[in-house]
Amino acid sequence: MTTVDGRRFRAVMAAVCAPVTVVTTSDAAGRPHGATVSSFTSLSVDPPLVSVAFDRRSALLAEVLDAEKFGVNLLGQGQDDLAVRFATRGADRFGGDTAWFADARLPRLRDAAGWVACDLDRVVEAGDHLLLFGLVTDLGRTDLPPLVYAHRTFGTHSRFADRPRPLITDQIAACAR
Repeated sequence: MTTVDGRRFRAVMAAVCAPVTVVTTSDAAGRPHGATVSSFTSLSVDPPLVSVAFDRRSALLAEVLDAEKFGVNLLGQGQDDLAVRFATRGADRFGGDTAWFADARLPRLRDAAGWVACDLDRVVEAGDHLLLFGLVTDLGRTDLPPLVYAHRTFGTHSRFADRPRPLITDQIAACAR
């Protein structure tokens, strides 16, 4: 089987827009852990599943596997600083001006555009990464533009503010279905 060079692969994949998330968990002592993850997607509605991918060398991966649960904070426009902080090795990720609280016994970033709490459902080996499937146990969202990453640059959906918005009663009715 022929494969492509890793540098070329990364260069092409850098052009793909990815949601910017901070995945979090807590250890047995209740200490928060988190890291920026751009490999996140919804997977199934029935049952509600999402997937995140971690490099096998990730310190957070070991914490998530031990805790068997994780949270996904979907960052919003203007939260580039949080994405960089949680991607920086050795940074005090939950200190300083990082506003967070515990939700479903997981660290949740206060101003994130969305939140998904998961129990670890299964782990699949995939090259130099592990793909984690999370069974969604809780979630929420705000009406903030999502933060995306492409071409090694943060941004948001260019027409987010122009989209039609349903009335809040329509949103509540849709959630109740």
